[in-house]
Amino acid sequence: MTERPDHLPEYLARLADENAARFIGDGLLSGKDSVPAIALNQAAEPLPESPRLRLRALRDLIDDAMYIYRDDRPTQADAWLAPRLHAILRLTRAEAADPSLWNYLALGVAPDFVVWRHRSESKKMVNARYFKGPYHKQAFARLWWSAELFRNGSDYEPVVVACGNQDMLNTVLRLDVIDHRPTAQALVGLLRREVVRTGREANALGKAVNTAAATLMYDVIAPDVERDAGALRRWIDEAEAGISVQHRPLPVGPAEEGAPQDSVERLTDHFAELFADAPVRGKEESQVEAEED
Repeated sequence: MTERPDHLPEYLARLADENAARFIGDGLLSGKDSVPAIALNQAAEPLPESPRLRLRALRDLIDDAMYIYRDDRPTQADAWLAPRLHAILRLTRAEAADPSLWNYLALGVAPDFVVWRHRSESKKMVNARYFKGPYHKQAFARLWWSAELFRNGSDYEPVVVACGNQDMLNTVLRLDVIDHRPTAQALVGLLRREVVRTGREANALGKAVNTAAATLMYDVIAPDVERDAGALRRWIDEAEAGISVQHRPLPVGPAEEGAPQDSVERLTDHFAELFADAPVRGKEESQVEAEED
């Protein structure tokens, strides 16, 4: 099986798409080969040395996730890892939008995790986009951005709820409306209420909410507060100062004010109505079976 790199530099680096593609072959995707660490690091672009970009803490976190969920389905690691990855790897959104960072993390730091988490049992392969792909698909970018978009100010608990449903990651994460914080928190609210339970239901809800956004401006009917850029800067500066993040307790995010509760409740009720009329694949068959029972 693919092994962890035998050479781990001290700091995170960038690996451009064209260079990343050189290391993604069938041997790696099938989990049979490991990544040649020295060659990869020769192709990577070093970043300025910074305590917040040290790799040891990231690698230790990833090892912890694989150990904790070694006897469970790997998908269960997402809800645990996403908030902790975000809290350890403290990036601005502009920095996190750079795919070369995620390419390096997947290939140069933890290719063994990507294979462990995303290898299809039926195809016996990993989709290459988990190594090098869009933010909503790439193995680590999807977790970091889930934490960024579903956290409620400093509270990561909504991230845990959202990442517990794979279709919130696979479908809802890529929707533009998720950048509106009351919308994100309202979607989480429907999971908490168990109005939405399955992946198919989350998928149907996301599509209904996104479609309705074309005619209904959520930021008008459910306004958010102005974001505090200073809180994020201070949070990043803590990492620059070398603050460590413990793995077991849920970490604390930037000290921003959360989404207004009245806006969240307004959209939660509205989305519940949308969902009641949303087509859910398999819903009619389940209803028929229940009536026959």
